[in-house]
Amino acid sequence: MVAIRLARFGAKKKPTYRVVVIDKRKARDSDCIEIVGHYNPRTDPPEIVLKLDRIQYWIGVGAQPSDTVRRLMKAVEKPAEEPAEAPAG
Repeated sequence: MVAIRLARFGAKKKPTYRVVVIDKRKARDSDCIEIVGHYNPRTDPPEIVLKLDRIQYWIGVGAQPSDTVRRLMKAVEKPAEEPAEAPAG
């Protein structure tokens, strides 16, 4: 089965992640089928870049996204709404 999940990169204690399409039986950082985005949790706000069209393609042909990838997709599709400022007066 094919999965869409995170692969860890970066230096020790400074992680960055790639969102990859990979055979579920392979190790986390082994060769992947395709890189479909990246995620950097160390920036403020965290940097999330996803190729949503490619992710939707892979889901359409049977790939299963991990829970974390689902959460990242929701964050990209619905950016955090900023509260409206109250009128001064």
